[in-house]
Amino acid sequence: MTVTTPRWPVDNITPLGGDVYEIDTRMAGYSGITAGYLILGDRPCLVETGTSTSAPIVRDAIASLGVGPDDLATVVVTHIHLDHAGGVGDIARFFPSAEIVVHEKGARHLADPSRLMASAKMVWGDRLDTLFGTLSPTDAARIRALDDTDTIDLGGGRTLSSHYSPGHAKHHVGLIDSETGDLYVGDAVGVYLPETGDLRPATPPPDFDLATALNSLELFRALSPQRLLFSHYGPVADVQSTLERSAEELRVWVDLTKRAHSEGMDLDHAVAMVAERTRERYRAHQIDEETSEKFELLSPVPFNVSGIMHWLDRSES
Repeated sequence: MTVTTPRWPVDNITPLGGDVYEIDTRMAGYSGITAGYLILGDRPCLVETGTSTSAPIVRDAIASLGVGPDDLATVVVTHIHLDHAGGVGDIARFFPSAEIVVHEKGARHLADPSRLMASAKMVWGDRLDTLFGTLSPTDAARIRALDDTDTIDLGGGRTLSSHYSPGHAKHHVGLIDSETGDLYVGDAVGVYLPETGDLRPATPPPDFDLATALNSLELFRALSPQRLLFSHYGPVADVQSTLERSAEELRVWVDLTKRAHSEGMDLDHAVAMVAERTRERYRAHQIDEETSEKFELLSPVPFNVSGIMHWLDRSES
């Protein structure tokens, strides 16, 4: 395809080099919460769609980069949580020639999202529509299910290699770009707040497992990426120290939650204790209330603690 010159300025698009463009999906109207990434070239590829409510914003950003409705070749998501893949059905409709790519353990939920949406409704309640909207089904014939290691053709000899990386979710993959060395980490490395440099785990139920999550970080280290591209949020060039910090954060949160669990605390008391003990670790809580609230939206303490509690209960059964 021929890509036209982007129609700048577009305030939710940031060029990252290597024909990679970060798109702020403006999840629930916020800036800097969830990023999608467009890789231009012979076979343009969108990594992460954001939510359903973000889909028109992502579509318009892609169009501003000169990619028409029939030009987008691939849409790939790191996993099927709604902040990453909630817009898949809408984006598939906007770009009818695109192949939809997801790990094999998530593929059926994109074709039939009813079970996923019911589960999300139980967790989020009335906030579901505001934060995420509704994941629309995608024609199963358009979905490609990835094996644990697989390759996505970007054209011109460039590829995205997918690597199964559970721990956060059993349907999670990391994706490394053969040309730039960028590693799209999804939520496997946690959430990063570029304004403060804070990094915090993402350990929601029901799939969190500490050993598996740490193994995924080791896998990422072995891939020797040049840069980490966080879905929450943005690029980080200090790869090895960031992966080390991620492992440290996981251990801190697990150790604190284990303590609460061993003392017989219920979830509410465990959340309060972990929130208090970890607060000083993050600059986001020292700056202003708005930044602190944004950080909590990215990585809610109740979700993280409940995910670890669920894992502890499962390990003991």
